[in-house]
Amino acid sequence: MREKIDAARALRAEQCGANAIRRGDCIQKLKILMVEDERYLAEAVARILEKNNYDVDLSFDGEDGLDNALSGVYDMILLDIMLPGMDGITLLKRLREDGVSTPVILLTAKGETEDKVLGLDSGADDYLPKPFKTEELLARIRAVSRRKGELLPEGMLAFGDIELDPGKLTLSKGRRSYNLTLKESRLLEYLIANKGTSLSVDSIIGKIWGYDSDAEDNHVQVYISFLRKKLAGLDSCVKIKNIRNVGYVLVLE
Repeated sequence: MREKIDAARALRAEQCGANAIRRGDCIQKLKILMVEDERYLAEAVARILEKNNYDVDLSFDGEDGLDNALSGVYDMILLDIMLPGMDGITLLKRLREDGVSTPVILLTAKGETEDKVLGLDSGADDYLPKPFKTEELLARIRAVSRRKGELLPEGMLAFGDIELDPGKLTLSKGRRSYNLTLKESRLLEYLIANKGTSLSVDSIIGKIWGYDSDAEDNHVQVYISFLRKKLAGLDSCVKIKNIRNVGYVLVLE
């Protein structure tokens, strides 16, 4: 399954669309993982999302869904509760226990209040009972994605004393700012979206360069160094820490 997902992702890597994040002259589609055992429903929803310019991967059981979700390359997860192998609530708890902060919208036929409370208390960001209308699903995806990474009204991201403008490719603190390259901006955005969470080098490569690229560990080290120098130049309290044998984490000091 992972090989199929990686191949599909590589084919779509250069595509652009409307429901995406604008960075300079490029549009990067939001990556969505849908974990749903009803294949007909999953494939139908995937087609709708792709027509609305989202990049979608599918998993049809809980264990495969957890494996893909732990990669950290997704901007959002659509998760069914009743899954073979591992139920959605257990999967969700595992993600949160492992520090994965990717927004999760639960999609399930279980519509009782206690089920909704359990899902939200387990770390879900929203809850949509089946059957649902396409317009409502798209609206909820937009709403949850706006909340990710402390998104400001102007489309900027804030953390600590810095602000990142992915559209203008600028990093600023007060009146001082630096221009960023596209990859610097995408890397910092990924770190902000997962602030306080250790990100592996492999997940960074997959998210920023793509699994079909020739990027290696030293590419990540170089761009981390670039960002550290600019954060230091701004005299920011935001730091990128290296967690030995784990990866990198964005923290405040």
